[in-house]
Amino acid sequence: MDERGKPCVFTVDAYSNHPPPLPPRHSRRAPPQHGSVRQSLLFLLVGLALCGMVIEAYYIFRLYKNAPASSGSTSKLTADEDEARSVNVLPSKPTAHLTYGKNVVHEPRIMRWSENAPLLYEMSYNNGSLVIQKEGYYYVYSKVSFQDTGVFHHFICRRTQLYTKGRDFPLLTSRKYSDKTSTTQKASSNSYLGGVFHLKVDDNVFVKVSNTSKLLLHDPYEHIFGAYML
Repeated sequence: MDERGKPCVFTVDAYSNHPPPLPPRHSRRAPPQHGSVRQSLLFLLVGLALCGMVIEAYYIFRLYKNAPASSGSTSKLTADEDEARSVNVLPSKPTAHLTYGKNVVHEPRIMRWSENAPLLYEMSYNNGSLVIQKEGYYYVYSKVSFQDTGVFHHFICRRTQLYTKGRDFPLLTSRKYSDKTSTTQKASSNSYLGGVFHLKVDDNVFVKVSNTSKLLLHDPYEHIFGAYML
């Protein structure tokens, strides 16, 4: 009924065939295409691998192109070539090795050495002495061969201006006493000295013997003198 007390009348269309409208549906986004991303990444990796193979093949080709032609046999260095190469290799520190020379004239007690030293690097030779050019610890050595008659002394001496005012003093000493007195027996012996010493710049190191006339002057290797920095 309405406000005036009259009944309300509703009309119904009994012949209508249209259903009531449905509520609108919310749209959903399609999931991302993961398969296409993986495929693109795979193609990229394959392309990089192919580029690497091409670059490697190019450098291998250049290497074989620049290589010297082979003679068909394995090349071997001769002993002379090995020796020549070893001579050209310089020491890493001061080194000297002196030998006896046939034209050398000794003093009565101080030994002289060949001017053509087999090895003289960052040291100098002057009047039988090795002159130090770099301060440091050195191994100094000497070997002499002599007639084994009577008394024979063998020294390695040092001359420095620091605390001896230029006077020499022995670093190493060897003394040989023999009962043989006749030089006709041709008895021989040798003496070797070696030790480590701290040497200063301009120090002179030399070899002294009791009598140079007793030295056996036959071969260079019978008398050696040298030093090398540790």
